[in-house]
Amino acid sequence: MSRGLPQAETHFSSRVGWLRAAVLGANDGIVSTASLVVGVAAASSGKTAILVAGAAGLVSGAMSMAAGEYVSVSAQADTEKADLSRERQELAEDYPHELSELADIYHARGLAPDLARQVAEQLMKRDALGAHTRDELGLSEDTAARPLQAALASAVTFSVGAFLPLLAVLVSPSRAVVPVVVVSTLVFLTGLGAAGAMAGGAGVALPVMRVTFWGGLAMAVTAGVGRLIGTVI
Repeated sequence: MSRGLPQAETHFSSRVGWLRAAVLGANDGIVSTASLVVGVAAASSGKTAILVAGAAGLVSGAMSMAAGEYVSVSAQADTEKADLSRERQELAEDYPHELSELADIYHARGLAPDLARQVAEQLMKRDALGAHTRDELGLSEDTAARPLQAALASAVTFSVGAFLPLLAVLVSPSRAVVPVVVVSTLVFLTGLGAAGAMAGGAGVALPVMRVTFWGGLAMAVTAGVGRLIGTVI
């Protein structure tokens, strides 16, 4: 009985680019909007003012996240391109040195010197730049910087996350905005922490505790500031 071809394995590291941007965007959307809403509500503002502030926070935050991710990931992409350009030039100018450099890398990883040299020769014969990109620079297709993808993921997930506290405001009684938003936000953050952990193949407990702690702290601080300002005014 013949065996089928082995199936390619799916590794969680292939998700690191979009997962980081998505979790960061959603977490920021939930925490920043919920904190803003709680702070405004603690200042004894009406429901309309709370919703207006929250909506403004959603739009400005989504744009800020998109711009910030695009700029930072673009800088990473520029660095990667510069490294590739330099490596391409070094291969053209001093191929033997680059061959020895790659062989030394494989030798340091445990291969015998002769075998390391043979492996380096074979890999460089097939794709010299690809071999150095992967094994010397540590770059791969899975982790390559993608500015537009990161910006879009951050903006969309921030907007989705920010909408959740606003939804809590809409369904809550006017006198119970703060407790409803706080409780619902902690529930949202618990779900986000668990989803992000499972998508990344990590344990659930620590990410959930981490995200709920910092979210709760942010809301507590802004609620205190809002109450103080509301009392003074």
